[in-house]
Amino acid sequence: MRHSTLIFVAAAFALLTFSRLALAAWQWQRVRNAGGLLPLMLGGLRIDAHQIAVMAALPAVLSPWFGHFSFAADAAAVWYLASFILLAFLEIASPAFILEYDSRPNRLFVEYLKHPREVSGMLWRGYKAALVGGLVLVALIGWGALRLFWPAAPDAPLSWWQMPLASVAILAVVILSIRGTLGHRPMNPSSVAYSSDGMLNTLALNSLYNVFYAVYSMKNEKSASAVYGNMDEAEMHERVLRQAGLPVPAANADYPSLHAQPATRKTKRPLNLVIILEESLGAQYSAALGGANLTPELDALARESWAFTRAYATGTRSVRGLEAVVTGFLPTPAQAVLKLPRSQRGFFSLADLLGRHGYHSRFIYGGESHFDNMKGFFLGNGFKQVVDRADFVDPAFVGTWGASDEDMFNQLDRLLREDGDQPTFTLAFSVSNHSPWEYPAGRIQVDGNPATVENTVRYADWALGRFFERAKASPYWENTVFLVAADHDSRVFGASLVPVRHFHIPAVILGAGIEPRRDDRLISQIDLAPTLLSQIGVDTEHPMIGHDLTRSTPGRAIMQYDNTYGYLKEDRLLVMAPSKTPVQYRYTAPEDYAPEALDPELAREALAHALWPSWAYREGRYALPGQAGPANPA
Repeated sequence: MRHSTLIFVAAAFALLTFSRLALAAWQWQRVRNAGGLLPLMLGGLRIDAHQIAVMAALPAVLSPWFGHFSFAADAAAVWYLASFILLAFLEIASPAFILEYDSRPNRLFVEYLKHPREVSGMLWRGYKAALVGGLVLVALIGWGALRLFWPAAPDAPLSWWQMPLASVAILAVVILSIRGTLGHRPMNPSSVAYSSDGMLNTLALNSLYNVFYAVYSMKNEKSASAVYGNMDEAEMHERVLRQAGLPVPAANADYPSLHAQPATRKTKRPLNLVIILEESLGAQYSAALGGANLTPELDALARESWAFTRAYATGTRSVRGLEAVVTGFLPTPAQAVLKLPRSQRGFFSLADLLGRHGYHSRFIYGGESHFDNMKGFFLGNGFKQVVDRADFVDPAFVGTWGASDEDMFNQLDRLLREDGDQPTFTLAFSVSNHSPWEYPAGRIQVDGNPATVENTVRYADWALGRFFERAKASPYWENTVFLVAADHDSRVFGASLVPVRHFHIPAVILGAGIEPRRDDRLISQIDLAPTLLSQIGVDTEHPMIGHDLTRSTPGRAIMQYDNTYGYLKEDRLLVMAPSKTPVQYRYTAPEDYAPEALDPELAREALAHALWPSWAYREGRYALPGQAGPANPA
């Protein structure tokens, strides 16, 4: 066993070092800009020692007692073989994951395992060569490791007094390696973070460590205070409510953010509301927003709409965009509320609110609505109808993630024409603009390889344009307000702690006599829902702290980037990261970050906004009085 342990330690260090060097060479421009190779490799050595010690701990510590037995030597060899293959597998998977998410494998790697059919289809159709090549490489490494670790040779037996001494010495080395320091607190990823480039900080880790740490960190999901620090509850409420323009102290102690919002627009009848959430359609694709000229249909709509030129998403995943637009809830380092257990009933949503005003609420999605727990959350919080892939009749095209955008829009148009006089709220979520970039042929003029994000964006834009051609000629156009916005950008990455330009999204409101205007104010996704309530003519009360943009100017955006939190107020960006002192920048779009002295007031305001949603979720205070559910306070 001692022999196998030494072989495993040496082989694992060689594997992880080679992988890190290869990844650094691949990303050399960013590595060089961040200070070169040395801090990356030194930090990696500490993390690798930790991971290897965790995997070798049990057989290594027991080897003085049992290493001379053949069965123990064989068991250790099998353990080390499996451990080495697991290390290799995660390192081999890293380049493709970095290309998609600008990070080593993290919690998404685990979360996607809950959806094997969709993910396996995506991998096979979109990454076939990489998948096959990776599996072949894993098999070759496994074959080499088998020859390295097998057959196992028993150790020479130790005398009775040598066994405990050797075991204690090995245990001391293992503990020191796992802790990574002699200081009070054990090592964590922030111990080796050395750059403002978040991706490079993950290169200093190894992929298995990053996945394991992400799973371990899920214990922090109930409270952002475990990530960013604490604040007196009264101060937290005061800062959040003041920024939202709400009375301090709160009018309702049980629901501090609950407030009346009279509509600024008076209508003869409540207007229908349609929210079209476009998958991964960041501002980088819109010429009207300074990006590529890939969305001419959306850009044309913006010229006849209330168009927001500085709208920012709250996160980088669909559930985060759905959370912001449908519930107006602030982002946290936890999972979005669609997936958290205490928000499955009795949590505020536009659907529940509008249901109290006589609206019929539904969700239309071309994929399978159980993905990311959308169906469970929506049906538990006010939606009365879910129309997903299984309900689509004769779709024109079905890909890995579901029916195409044109099929989804066909369903939307059909249902809106059938509604009659009852007011309706419809959330329509597109699906085509997603890897592996599948869409029906013959719709657009492709540029190069059809299966690219650029061509898929062109198709998604084409489908959107065709829908609005029909909508403008329909009987429902004059009594329906539409919001078209992105859930998030695609492939969020960048050499900064919070890549702000990749949170920039299009957002336009149109239909039902909306006056065209270009709005250059800085806004967040959480401001869209309160604004829509005014536009459809509904006087109501709700707990959302976003601004009704018909009457006030927020001048701030809130961005959650994994465990890093960005609070942008006009041109000042405050960034908070776990176990780190906040840092501040003067931000100029698209990518100019000028470090500046920390403003304590801005730091406290940002911290309050980071902590408040965790408090509201935990205490069940983000709800309407009378909502039934386990999250409500007694």
